[in-house]
Amino acid sequence: MFNEEGDKSNYLKEYSKYSSLIFQMIAISATGIFGGIELDKWLDMKFPVFTIALTLLMTILAIIHLFRTLLKK
Repeated sequence: MFNEEGDKSNYLKEYSKYSSLIFQMIAISATGIFGGIELDKWLDMKFPVFTIALTLLMTILAIIHLFRTLLKK
């Protein structure tokens, strides 16, 4: 499948780059989810306002982080 060792090395570098980016996006989104849940519990909210708001906000930030990382040279 690979002609040279350099091709395999480049493939592994790209794989590790994108897989770490996915884990970063998951961590950013999870921070919003769990932070919102805890904030709603702490403030004794009947409707999960902070869970919804922080989940949306952190997901948008994760997408912005994705595009900035992919567009970086």
